[in-house]
Amino acid sequence: MIEKTLHVTYKVARRIAVAVLGSTVLAIGIVMIIAPGPALIVIPIGLAILGIEFAWARLWLKHLRRTISNNFGNGRAKRAEQHRERVSR
Repeated sequence: MIEKTLHVTYKVARRIAVAVLGSTVLAIGIVMIIAPGPALIVIPIGLAILGIEFAWARLWLKHLRRTISNNFGNGRAKRAEQHRERVSR
C-alpha cells in the first residue's frame, strides 16, 4: 500500500516539476518576443521540457518545427532562384 502511494506521489511530483520548469522557460521565451533575447531558441526548449509529460506540448513543438523548417526551405529556394537569375544574366 505504501509503495503504491509513493509511486503515485513520485509521478505527480515529477509532473508538477516538469510543468513548473517548462512553463517558466516558455514564459521567459514569450517575454523575449518583446524584450531582447533569443525567443526562437528558448520557446522550443520550453515546449520540449513540457513535452516530456504533456502530449499537447509535443504537438505544438512538432508544429513549430514544421513551420520553421518550411520557412527556411522556402527562403533557401527563393535565394537559390535569385542567384540563378543573377548568374544567367
